[in-house]
Amino acid sequence: MGNKLYILVVEDDKPIRNFISASLLAQGYKYVETDKGNEAVALSMSHNPDLIILDLGLPDIDGLKVISKIREWSKVPIIVVSARENERQKVEALDLGADDYLTKPFGIGELLARVRVALRHVISGQSEDEDIKFFNVKKLYVDFIKRKVTIDNVEVHLTPIEYKIMLLLCKYPGRVLTHNFIIREIWGSSIGSETKSLRVFMASLRRKIEKNPAEPEYIYTEVGVGYRLIDE
Repeated sequence: MGNKLYILVVEDDKPIRNFISASLLAQGYKYVETDKGNEAVALSMSHNPDLIILDLGLPDIDGLKVISKIREWSKVPIIVVSARENERQKVEALDLGADDYLTKPFGIGELLARVRVALRHVISGQSEDEDIKFFNVKKLYVDFIKRKVTIDNVEVHLTPIEYKIMLLLCKYPGRVLTHNFIIREIWGSSIGSETKSLRVFMASLRRKIEKNPAEPEYIYTEVGVGYRLIDE
C-alpha cells in the first residue's frame, strides 16, 4: 500500500487496543492510538486520520460525546466498537454521526471488512454531498441520470417513494441508516407515524430487488436500528 491510510484507534482496554492496532498494521495501515476521549478529539484534529475506530466506554468522557465533538468540524468515518448492546445507544451513536457499529465480542475479519468499506469512499474521494450518477453492486445497477433500476439487466419499476429510498441507500452504501434518519430524509419529519410507512415501502422494495426477501442479498436489516445496503 503506497500511500498508507491513517487510522485513529480509541479503546481503553489495552489487550483489545493492541490487537486492533496489530491487525491494522498487518494490513498495511498506519495508526495512532489512545485510551482517552478528550485525547481522541485532539488527535483527530492534529493527525487528521482517514478513519476512527471508537469504543464508547472511555474513562474520561463518553464515546458518544467524542462523536458529537468530532462531527462539529469533521466528516471522517467513525466505526464504533462497543460492548453496549442496547439498541437505543446504537441508534444514538449512528444518529450522532457514527458510520458503523460493531458489538463486542467481534471477529477481526468483520472489523477489517467494515474498515475497507469505510475507507473505500476516502480513497475514491467520495463525500456525502457528492452527486452520484450510478451505483452497481453484484447484479444491482442504479442509473441516477435515467432514474432506472435493474437487477440482472432486467428493469425494476419503483414507485417515487421506493426510488427515493433506493437513492438514499445508494448514497451511503455499507453504512447503517437509522429509521429516524431515513424518515427525516424521505418524509421530512421525525420518527413516529411514518415508521409503519417505512416498513411497508422497504418490504415492497425488497420484493422487487431481492431474489428471496426473507434472505436478502442487498438490503440488510439492523434489528431495532435501521437498514444497510451492501457495498461489496
